[in-house]
Amino acid sequence: MNRRPVTSSNISSIGWENGDMEVEYNSGHIYSFHEVPEAVYLQVVGAESVGREMNNLRGRYQSTRVK
Repeated sequence: MNRRPVTSSNISSIGWENGDMEVEYNSGHIYSFHEVPEAVYLQVVGAESVGREMNNLRGRYQSTRVK
């Protein structure tokens, strides 16, 4: 999946494809969040605080650790 860089103290890049939103953290860990609407992805990457938006999504979408 292609991820785009974001400005965040904890997150380095985020991508979206077919309902899966992939988030790469500065730690190197990558998580895939499932069944995420594209509008939610666009809201996260366009947010003033990407980390805050991700915290707001916590528990709303099932996730899997990819790396």
